[in-house]
Amino acid sequence: MNTEKYDNEALRQGYAHWWVLPVILLLLIVAAIAVTAWAVPVENLPLPDPERPLSVRIMMGMLYLIIFSVVVNLLRHYTFTLNRLFGRQRHPYLDVDTASWPKVTILIPSHNEELVIADILTAMLEVDYPRDRLTVIPLNDRSEDGTAEIMDEFASREPGLIVPFHRKDGIAGKAAAMQDALTAVEDDIVLVFDADYIPGRGLIKQLVAPFFDPEVGAVMGRVVPLNAGVNLLTRTLDLERAGGYQVDQQARMNLKLVPQYGGTVGGVRRRAVEAVGGWDVRSLAEDTDMTFRLLLSGWKTVYQNRCECYEQVPENWHSRMRQIFRWSRGHNQVLRKYAAKLLVNRNTRLAEKIDGFLLLNIYLMSLTLVLGWVLGIILWYQGVTKPGLIIVLAVTSYSTLGNFAIFFEIAAATYLDGTRSRVLLLPYVMPGFLVSLMSVARATVTQPFARPSKDVQWHKTERTKRSHQWE
Repeated sequence: MNTEKYDNEALRQGYAHWWVLPVILLLLIVAAIAVTAWAVPVENLPLPDPERPLSVRIMMGMLYLIIFSVVVNLLRHYTFTLNRLFGRQRHPYLDVDTASWPKVTILIPSHNEELVIADILTAMLEVDYPRDRLTVIPLNDRSEDGTAEIMDEFASREPGLIVPFHRKDGIAGKAAAMQDALTAVEDDIVLVFDADYIPGRGLIKQLVAPFFDPEVGAVMGRVVPLNAGVNLLTRTLDLERAGGYQVDQQARMNLKLVPQYGGTVGGVRRRAVEAVGGWDVRSLAEDTDMTFRLLLSGWKTVYQNRCECYEQVPENWHSRMRQIFRWSRGHNQVLRKYAAKLLVNRNTRLAEKIDGFLLLNIYLMSLTLVLGWVLGIILWYQGVTKPGLIIVLAVTSYSTLGNFAIFFEIAAATYLDGTRSRVLLLPYVMPGFLVSLMSVARATVTQPFARPSKDVQWHKTERTKRSHQWE
């Protein structure tokens, strides 16, 4: 990545008032609504009409509520993108490169990871961090392949540095494994990497630096696909990751909103985790759960855009759909638990409440969009012709503009990365968006009817053996 292009000083100075553009866009939307209300005859307006069936009036009210919610999210995406392109960039801990580095424990939760575990352990042996201040704990949670043997082999070669933690009983799953391992951790700073990730040499110091701030409870770095060149799917996922991290996460950091701890390529303060009750071993999204529990308790989460770590993204649609389904279920669990608490919490500012609430609802937007399409079509066939036409047009226009707002983030990310040729793949993101839309809608609709499992299972992306060892 061309990190020199991340913060263009000339752009930041020339467009210090970047926020004017979202305000103008909002005013244009309000003006368009006002002009439409003035130009359309009163009898054609979709006002409550006692001659219309109650069901039609209810559907129209629901549809206007849907349109309002999707426009709010549209403005949110545009605001993030414009801030990232023209706003002031916040990297408050970037210059910390020389310090009295604290002791750090690195957890690597693993379950049947014999294809990739050796690569990350090899990378850990070469990181630029004082050896006497570092402990690497690969967590083997009842693996049935050669994962445990590989961990033990590395431990025999690097005693004291690599200390495997083997679990054979208790609740299964990543969160439960980390919760158990926390009892063996003495250091206050704990970094977490998934087994398929590859950290760069300087990444540990970059992730540790924000913890010199006593208010910081969690840190998140940027995730970059290592296997982006495998096929068209991995290339489009690379674009999505770029938009999500390079633009979305960094903009929330810039605006002092709610950067999200992603559960890997990041770290937590052990004292903060223990203060909020540890990891939720029953959660499908323990990272998002931890993000909001820390937020509600007054701890800050920091996003470090320069902290790049490399992962394997799904290489087939089946794995991708399972991944989206799992993320949606887990995120909606967190929504149910913390949305109301967030709105009344005294430890969070108003801007954090709004951003956090919108973040909690991102997976509901797919179902909302599908519902909007369905309502528009039903109203059309109910004979609500003139206002129905406007309604259907509004919904389909949102579909175009809403997607474009997300595509705008991706295009901006390719520009900021200095790899503009990747933007040629942007049209291929649309099929992936439609697949995600249906997967998320299915997960959301079926979630209330899912039977709670007595045991938590490991949920992870299917691994593929790398063509070469990490170098």
